[in-house]
Amino acid sequence: MGNTMQKSEETKVEEPGLLRQEEDSNFTCEICTEPMLAIRKFKNGSLCKHPFCLDCIAKYIEVTVEESTGCIECPGLNCKQPLDPLSCRRIISKPIFEKWCDHLCDSTVLGSESCYCPYRDCSVLVLNECMDNLKKIKCPNCKKNFCFLCKIPWHAGYRCNESRHLRDRNDILVGELIEEKRWTRCYNCGHSVERVSGCRDIKCKYALSLSLSPSLCISVSPSA
Repeated sequence: MGNTMQKSEETKVEEPGLLRQEEDSNFTCEICTEPMLAIRKFKNGSLCKHPFCLDCIAKYIEVTVEESTGCIECPGLNCKQPLDPLSCRRIISKPIFEKWCDHLCDSTVLGSESCYCPYRDCSVLVLNECMDNLKKIKCPNCKKNFCFLCKIPWHAGYRCNESRHLRDRNDILVGELIEEKRWTRCYNCGHSVERVSGCRDIKCKYALSLSLSPSLCISVSPSA
């Protein structure tokens, strides 16, 4: 048993050396099937280690980029690993690399929720990169708040389905006051309420019972 364990340990010590020897040895490209020197072997970062020569990978990338593909997968059989753009940068031309990067950016935008800032003096594209349920958002360019859901300037104090019915500046000011004071909206009649004192349960005279925090009911319906 002692000898068996010793041999196993020796094998583990030798494994890294064997891997390095394989990487540094000559190989046959799986695309063109030509024998190649080790220095002509493409290295896809730490993602995968299929034996392809630099010329074949460069041609493969060029053809794939022309087909308007963002993420380019390794051409290895049944391999789904993406090619690392930085590892490929030195073997492809600058125009091909830039076009590839453009495709990657486009695919990122298409795969994310996005909208344009609604302010006319800005109109920058805003992405929801974290895929969160966004509502109020500050534009990273003009720093103004807007609603990501209904894509209009922020409708403080009003729900999205009410915001389109705002008529004048007074409605907007009232909405900002509702948000600033943290007043609660009755979910049925839409009036705002503020708890001044007493218990947290009230009965709105315009609608049903509320179990929130008001005792003062204020009408803030948008002007007709």
